[in-house]
Amino acid sequence: MREAPSVEEASQQWKESIDIVGVAWSGDEATYLDFIDEGGLTFPNVDDTSGDIYNRFGVPYQPAAVIIRPDGSSELLRGVFDADLIESLL
Repeated sequence: MREAPSVEEASQQWKESIDIVGVAWSGDEATYLDFIDEGGLTFPNVDDTSGDIYNRFGVPYQPAAVIIRPDGSSELLRGVFDADLIESLL
């Protein structure tokens, strides 16, 4: 849960420039929904219990982020994703 506030902050700060989508990987649906509620997350979140999204982008663990650029290229970032990191990437 420690990364949720920074991701929420980033999603609000950069909502006009980028799309942030959370991807839940482990646990059951109740745990996933509780995480969203407890974190007060307003950006879209998807359930990846199958691991398909994580496998596609080579995500080994959470927290991590994948930056997908307009040209379709991507970059895996391991660790907490926040507004400062987004600003450095833009």
